[in-house]
Amino acid sequence: MVSITLKVTDEFKKMIKQLSWVNWSEIAREESLRKLEEEKALEKFRKIISKSNFSEKNADELAKKVKKSMHKDLKDKELI
Repeated sequence: MVSITLKVTDEFKKMIKQLSWVNWSEIAREESLRKLEEEKALEKFRKIISKSNFSEKNADELAKKVKKSMHKDLKDKELI
């Protein structure tokens, strides 16, 4: 297994030492994996939207339609 060294401030090191029972290596490993998965998903999303013709104008029009529909629905249910 490979080791990674992190530079932290003295203040941060003091805070870590106060929580000596915490497995900081495991937390760092889990958060790193989470970040890698998040970046992988974001890259997938970028690939999908790069092929899309859906524009900001389309998004604005869709948002207006959704708001209008929700308003009508709430009004029909006499909630507003």
